[in-house]
Amino acid sequence: MPTKLSEAIIRRAVEACPSGMVMTDRTGKIVLVNAEVERLFGYSREELLDHSVDMLVPEGARAGHAARRNTFAAWPEARRMGIGRDLYGRRKDGTQFPIEIGLNPIQTDDGLLILSAITDLTERKAAEERFRRVVENSPIAKMMTDQNGTIMLVNIATERLLGYRRDELIGKSIEILVPPRIRGGHINFRKAFDAHPEVRLMGKSRDLSIVRKDGTELPVEIGLNPIQMADGMMVLSAIVDISERQEAIRNLAAQREELQRSNADLEQFAYVASHDLQEPLRMVATYAELLAERYQGNLDERADKYIKYTVDGARRMQQLIKELLEYSRVSSNAKVPIQIESALVVEYAIQALKVAIDESGADVAHDKLPAVRADQAQLGQVFQNLLGNAIKFHGDRPPRIRICAEQRNGKCVFRVEDNGIGIDKQYADRVFQMFQRLHERGQYEGNGIGLAIVKKIVERHGGHIWFESEPGCGTTFYFTIPSA
Repeated sequence: MPTKLSEAIIRRAVEACPSGMVMTDRTGKIVLVNAEVERLFGYSREELLDHSVDMLVPEGARAGHAARRNTFAAWPEARRMGIGRDLYGRRKDGTQFPIEIGLNPIQTDDGLLILSAITDLTERKAAEERFRRVVENSPIAKMMTDQNGTIMLVNIATERLLGYRRDELIGKSIEILVPPRIRGGHINFRKAFDAHPEVRLMGKSRDLSIVRKDGTELPVEIGLNPIQMADGMMVLSAIVDISERQEAIRNLAAQREELQRSNADLEQFAYVASHDLQEPLRMVATYAELLAERYQGNLDERADKYIKYTVDGARRMQQLIKELLEYSRVSSNAKVPIQIESALVVEYAIQALKVAIDESGADVAHDKLPAVRADQAQLGQVFQNLLGNAIKFHGDRPPRIRICAEQRNGKCVFRVEDNGIGIDKQYADRVFQMFQRLHERGQYEGNGIGLAIVKKIVERHGGHIWFESEPGCGTTFYFTIPSA
């Protein structure tokens, strides 16, 4: 029921209100305004009092305004004007500005009075327009829905993505874009989101599809952003087409599977070929050595040289096949990683290289080393190869080698430092490739396969290997192994 209040209380309340306040009688005559109305409309209160409120209404809306005013007077109740349509006020200079009006009926001794609270929406409308432009110009498909799931706004990217014109979407339920088989469940998802609105990514843990106008389904990811608007909570959805991404993932998976199969075939071929080559090569090497022993010096100089070449070639080939077999066994003979003490593995590697260490006068030391998860035999190969290289490529000075490690992000980073001849940075990738030698044959022993084996073992453990070096100033190899 309308409330009876004294005129003095009403005047004080109206004047103190930060919104524009206009009080009219049931005929629409203005009986009271506050200072905010003067500021909003540019009239003094003397110019407004005892005049019709229609002077604040744009000319084109005045005819209908009188009828609406009479209807309100017949059924007075607190209400908002302008729901579903834009309202404008008219200033003294004739300009118009967007407004929001709240109507409140008040019963006084002189009869019914209507108190209108007027809010200038210029800044809000400008902000909404900026928001609309940002959404419209976004390269990502975006749409806004209300709490009932009704589509209120779409941008041009949405039209391109889904094949609908925006007038075919605005005012429709969002469910028209949901595959029929899950529409019932989608309503429940939407209600649950409305109950607990938060920024959220949909489709991260499950497949989502959206239905285009032609009925085809498109795989998507959807980002949900709740936004509090004047008309209540809205949800801005950003829709990303992930069909190309899914196709790329499928292709990558197929390529990975093919690469794994190819690598397995290659390793099997290398193992079988190397194994089968050993026996005939052993025969060639044996008879070549017998020829050398029996006929050395009995034939001419050229024959002696040819026999020597044959023996050297056969021996190098035997060593090459041995190393090739060792490379293939990195995968075929691999064991499940277990927790081991890396310090013990290093000690075993030092012991295995004792003769070379003693002959070169090498000083090999290591810090306190952590426990790791690894195949013990293969980790031993890694240290033995890196230590062997440090001893081999020591230059004119006795080798000084130090092994240390640190924990970093769940992995152990090992460092093997030496004072050897160093490696030029231009060979950063080449040194880890099979059969790649950086020096002429005869200058240093080996076939250039040791670091390839090290790299394969480290990567098999999910690690990474690299080095830092300056020619003539030594080299530091780094590699990572999972911590225990």
